[in-house]
Amino acid sequence: MPVSDGVPGEDCLFCAIAAGERPAHVVLADDVAVAFLDTRPVFKGHVLVVPPVHVETLADLPTPMIGPFFERVRALSVAVERGLEAAGTFVAMNNRISQSVPHLHTHVVPRNRKDGLRGFFWPRTKYEDPAEAESYARRVREAL
Repeated sequence: MPVSDGVPGEDCLFCAIAAGERPAHVVLADDVAVAFLDTRPVFKGHVLVVPPVHVETLADLPTPMIGPFFERVRALSVAVERGLEAAGTFVAMNNRISQSVPHLHTHVVPRNRKDGLRGFFWPRTKYEDPAEAESYARRVREAL
């Protein structure tokens, strides 16, 4: 069955990435979270952190997973800063509204002063090629 955005379970894009069935520039993968580069990053090095099991929103995340999941988010926030020499990070999560894939995901976006990010307007950029994307993923992985 083809994988498509937006349908839970076996058709969920993020479930397929977490299962290794779809390619991604993975920076962390364990039984609590899978983190990979966003294919449409706000800034290069923008990471998405998802639970490896399908849950749509934060309210759906089982209580025992909340602490461990956010420990991974925190670790990725530090790794993005260190690995990419960013001045800080922007950490965000949408629940249903503006959630392009209905699978819980936390954005960890590298930030620098005067980087152009204003309020909730998120400009998007692209990696030049898969090698450039992999270089960003490697730097974050190494900083973990």
